Amino acid sequence: MSATYRVEHETRYLYASSVSTSQQVAYLRPRELAQQRVPWCRLTIDPRPSRSTPRVDYFGNAVDQFTVLKPHTELSVWGRSLVEVLPRESRVEPELSPPWERVRETLRYRQGAPNSAVAEYAYPSPYVTLDSEIAEFARASFASGRPLLAAAIDLMHRIHRGFRFDPSATTITTPVRRVLVEGRGVCQDFAHLQISCLRALGMAARYVSGYLLTDPPPGQPRLVGADASHAWLSVHCPRHGWVDLDPTNDVLPELRHVTLAWGRDYGDVSPLRGVILGGAQHTLGVAVSVVPLDPAEWQLALASTAAC
Repeated sequence: MSATYRVEHETRYLYASSVSTSQQVAYLRPRELAQQRVPWCRLTIDPRPSRSTPRVDYFGNAVDQFTVLKPHTELSVWGRSLVEVLPRESRVEPELSPPWERVRETLRYRQGAPNSAVAEYAYPSPYVTLDSEIAEFARASFASGRPLLAAAIDLMHRIHRGFRFDPSATTITTPVRRVLVEGRGVCQDFAHLQISCLRALGMAARYVSGYLLTDPPPGQPRLVGADASHAWLSVHCPRHGWVDLDPTNDVLPELRHVTLAWGRDYGDVSPLRGVILGGAQHTLGVAVSVVPLDPAEWQLALASTAAC
């Protein structure tokens, strides 16, 4: 049975002085996927931009690029969508995945041979560094001959158990090695850490941004990361394709996770980024809401909206 949601993500900048020009790129439209449908979405920007261009980026994410030329001291960007998340078509069976060394061999560069389509996710990127200490930490889960997914899930368990969720401990620019040493961070840090571990051993792993159900069903625990944008990762396995892992909550994402975008790391899918002229200092406010809709509410919501 699928899960249906109304998602709202509001970003508000308050500037100490007037901004004359603002050019921004927004990743606020959830992806259309085999297991995720987005029948309606809308982006509201205040002040109204003089130019706004929707496009699809290199990774297949929906992007809105806009320019505000009207002087302003406040910028609000509000993304709203209706999302249906469907269950997996087949059960993930970690022990039936191939040995991780065999998968690593398929991703190695060979002169004259075509590169694997996922090999670009096996190399360093701006927020994902590879070094011997990170590789050594990962090897505790990757015994010789162990199935790839069993090893990756064990690594997820270890990060969840061994690291403390602490919003005050890091910023988005905090290096992965510092997260490893200090054992604290937030969902972006834990996603980057596990991606770094997997890539350090030659695996392909990508960063996923999205949302969590704000209020869980009765009797189910509230996941860490609700009420804000969330982050997890996917590891590529030849037999299973891309498999999502959420080390912050120690789960394989399914019906309670809404996928927004993916890339090599956070820098590829930051919800909102850009440049401004003026503004001096600013304050930032972000509010996220993911509300489940029952069948009657879902049909009413669809009837009241126009297709994006």
